[in-house]
Amino acid sequence: MVETVTTVPTTGIASKDNTRFLASDLCAYLDSYLEPQQVSEVYKAYLFGAEAHEGQTRLSGEPYIYHPLAVAKTMAEMRMDHKSIIAAILHDVMEDTHISKERIVTEFGEDVAELVDGVSKLTHLKFRSKAEAQAENFRKMMLAITKDLRVILVKLADRLHNMRTLGVMRPDKRRRIARETLEIYAPIAQRLGMNAIRRELEQLGFEAMYPNRYKVLQDAVSRARGNRKEVMQKIEAAICNRMEDAHIEARIIGREKNLYSIYRKMKQKRLPFNEVFDVFAVRIAVADVDTCYRALGVVHNLYKPVPGRFKDYIAIPKANGYQSLHTVLFGPHGIPIEIQIRTEEMDQVAESGIAAHWLYKAGDRHSASAQARAREWLKGVLEIQQSAGNSIEFLENVKVDLFPEEVYIFTPKGEIMELPKGATAVDFAYAVHSDVGNTCVAVKIDRRLAPLSTQLFSGQTVEIITAPGARPNPAWLSFVVTGKARTSIRHYLKNLQEDEAANLGRRLLDKALAGYSLSLDQVAPERVETLLADLQLKDLNALLADIGLGNRMAALVARRLGGAEEEPAEQAAPDRPLAVKGTEGMVLSFARCCYPIPGDPIVGVMSAGRGLVVHREGCRNVAEYRDKPDKWIPVEWSPEPGLEYPAAIRVQTANQRGVLASLAAVIADMGSNIENVSFDERDGSSTTITFTLSTQGRRHLAGMMRRIRRLPQVMKIQRARG
Repeated sequence: MVETVTTVPTTGIASKDNTRFLASDLCAYLDSYLEPQQVSEVYKAYLFGAEAHEGQTRLSGEPYIYHPLAVAKTMAEMRMDHKSIIAAILHDVMEDTHISKERIVTEFGEDVAELVDGVSKLTHLKFRSKAEAQAENFRKMMLAITKDLRVILVKLADRLHNMRTLGVMRPDKRRRIARETLEIYAPIAQRLGMNAIRRELEQLGFEAMYPNRYKVLQDAVSRARGNRKEVMQKIEAAICNRMEDAHIEARIIGREKNLYSIYRKMKQKRLPFNEVFDVFAVRIAVADVDTCYRALGVVHNLYKPVPGRFKDYIAIPKANGYQSLHTVLFGPHGIPIEIQIRTEEMDQVAESGIAAHWLYKAGDRHSASAQARAREWLKGVLEIQQSAGNSIEFLENVKVDLFPEEVYIFTPKGEIMELPKGATAVDFAYAVHSDVGNTCVAVKIDRRLAPLSTQLFSGQTVEIITAPGARPNPAWLSFVVTGKARTSIRHYLKNLQEDEAANLGRRLLDKALAGYSLSLDQVAPERVETLLADLQLKDLNALLADIGLGNRMAALVARRLGGAEEEPAEQAAPDRPLAVKGTEGMVLSFARCCYPIPGDPIVGVMSAGRGLVVHREGCRNVAEYRDKPDKWIPVEWSPEPGLEYPAAIRVQTANQRGVLASLAAVIADMGSNIENVSFDERDGSSTTITFTLSTQGRRHLAGMMRRIRRLPQVMKIQRARG
């Protein structure tokens, strides 16, 4: 038997509550699947909530208790357990009434109290801005979800009813709530596989955010629907006949995209309405997995498939547990037809997502899989929050992580990992483990070495190569896309910078204390504690990091620790310059205006937030610091400076073919790399070329310049100055 159904998505007011839902209606509905004792507890919660909200009304003028009842109705439609229904009824009592968490624990137990607390906003704390308050509330809710998934189900049901009744709000508030719904709550519903709620949130959010665009699209769909009806009926009839011939029992549903989906596709792909709406969609629901693949063969025999458009989400489910076969066919007259084939169980899980865990038996394989995947995502969210600097950064990184599309990557052992579209090898490394990401140095994609910034595609096998001494590169932040990778890199670099700043700060402070014939280790601990208390710093490391980053002067700190108000005795210790090796890390940098290299006379300038910046003594950019001796730090090169240093040279050459190749050959022969090259001036007979080269010091650079000067095409060479 083949059953055909045509679904038209509800839009606008049609999807909103027009009738008042009563406690008696809720209890009658709950009687169909809950025990009588549990229904009695729900009714007790209703009486408790009605008393707590007594006298409160919504903007529409109706008693406030109708909102919690509507939220409970949505939860009941998902066939949630009685504790979730009670939490839905009480979800606003802690936030909007005098009822405390302890009172809810006493009346309804710890579980219900934790659920209600997880959904409640932080109303008693002061924040610097509305954005920070929203971000901190979101962080609190996400942490509660990691303990109990039912928190997000209550929150989504709450948001759904708020969106259905959004019309009474001011236009600016409507848009703010709609934007938050489209950016956060609809993607969360999709991540958790709750497509029915996600579609309605998107539809209502789109209508509130862009009312004019919504109206125009709605009118266009209404006009076009009549022309499509006959074509759709022919396609469904053809599929039905073929299914009957193959003796396959199936339910065939003709679908239309919702308005927000059409709008998003038009915007992202810059397509006109006709090209987006000209795609016909059919869903086929069958009894079991084997029949899914048989049905796929039937439709591929009926209409020719579009190459490269087949996706098997049954063998490799999406990150949210969604399973289905997707294919696109060339229909009659070349009309594209999108086909989804899945079992009835998969269809229910696709609509309900993690809520299917409560809808089906606890041991059901599909619902358990959906919940396991949701927990895996929430585990990643927990890692992001542990590394994030503040709630706003956390919210932005979770937003980044709510990607609707995934790529499926294989590990060398054949395990499958899901990553968002556009993810790179570094994202993959952090998805494996934070330590793998922090120490990755190279990657093999399908057994071939590739850059770490390489974008990954489904089906590739990726192997990460690590090295114990490696560490994250700040440049990775320009191409990673996952929230976990971004927060892990920032967290590591922040800690690394603090450690390096503390090391530099200790050297600067020891140097300043030498004027008092002291070192930091010789200063009395109580004197250090007193200074830290005066400066309101948590520990000595924080003080040293402040000095190293240039936020606090070492000389003033040394004066306080030395216990003297007068200047240090000049004869107490020789004023030894600070030795620079070049390996100090992120808190010591070399100025790009003058490119100092070992052998140059140098001076250090403390820059707030950046630490020590090393310039050549004659650099014009340090002239502004001549009258600020406290900013100057006497520095000198270490006898064995490490690394290589950039230096700039300017070469004037005759305009001849192959001159650049000759110059590059000499530079390479001298063991140097060209980091940058630019052509500054050009006339009929000569060209001026500026090279930025890696050098080991002045002697190395001088040798290169002598070799270049011998070339017949070179007219003039000099070191570029800042």
